[in-house]
Amino acid sequence: MDIGAVKIQIESDFQNIGSAVSLEELRLKYLGRKGIIAQLTGSIPGLKKEERAAFGQAVNALKKRAVSLIEEKEKSFADSLNGEGAVSRPADIGLPGITQELGHLHPLTRVIDEICAIFMRIGFSVVEGPEIESEYNNFTALNIPLEHPSRDAFDTFYLNNRLLLRSHTSPVQIRAMKAHKPPLAIVVPGRVYRPDAVDASHSFMFHQIEGFMVDKSIKFSDLKGALEILAKAVFGQEIKMRFRPHFFPFTEPSAEVDIRCIICNGKGCSVCGRKGWLEILGAGMIHPAVFKHVGYDPKKYTGFAFGLGIERIAMLKYGINDIRLFFENDLRFLRQF
Repeated sequence: MDIGAVKIQIESDFQNIGSAVSLEELRLKYLGRKGIIAQLTGSIPGLKKEERAAFGQAVNALKKRAVSLIEEKEKSFADSLNGEGAVSRPADIGLPGITQELGHLHPLTRVIDEICAIFMRIGFSVVEGPEIESEYNNFTALNIPLEHPSRDAFDTFYLNNRLLLRSHTSPVQIRAMKAHKPPLAIVVPGRVYRPDAVDASHSFMFHQIEGFMVDKSIKFSDLKGALEILAKAVFGQEIKMRFRPHFFPFTEPSAEVDIRCIICNGKGCSVCGRKGWLEILGAGMIHPAVFKHVGYDPKKYTGFAFGLGIERIAMLKYGINDIRLFFENDLRFLRQF
């Protein structure tokens, strides 16, 4: 590459610049990492020894000239924008200022962070997983049989190649147990998807937190203790909790967990359906079939798992009666938090 020709071209190019955008394009052309001057510098090792010093000096001079031309043009553009020579006018300090409104966390994010922090304080780790899952991780490995209603196309968003939008955060339990050996203590926050009709208490997309612990000699009493810590930390030390027998394919025994209604204190109201109790989550001891799918010996290890809906907890905690308010981005609602 002829340095003399490049020098002539630089002078010509910079004379025809009419905007800051064109100036930046020329800067990249000549001074960029892959620009012309970089190419000239890179060619020095291929020259004869007696030619290298002179060639290098010429390249340095060319670079300085390009930098000088850029600085001159930048100053020229700045002067024209500032209106050099124009009569300056004092600022009107009586005009109202432009304030920058500070943002804050969404109420769902606040609840997720709060619950994760509670479990981190008692030794749990926070793990996240993909929202597009395999049918195996979402159903089969969790001991959910083919005939189970949740595997129907009307209850799950199927994609293709046996992939789907996860319907719960439990598949991360499978991923974590396959990747690590016990002991494990993990909580998994994230979005989940189910084709529900949207109303005041349902949404096709919502948030869950899955929690599980696996080790030798984990008992149902350990599950009860962990959930009692959660309930009292979120709803207050005076909260009452109860377990009701239930069925889940991936836990045995299984239970639904209720708290005493925080609105009527157990007396019965419209919020709790006159029952005095509010359901907050499902839980149980991890089914031995799940351990077999992940390569754990069910005779050696036991564990518990639970899953709760974040929107449900946030609605109870803040007294919100419509799930749709979380997703409408109405600032009149969000500013309250």
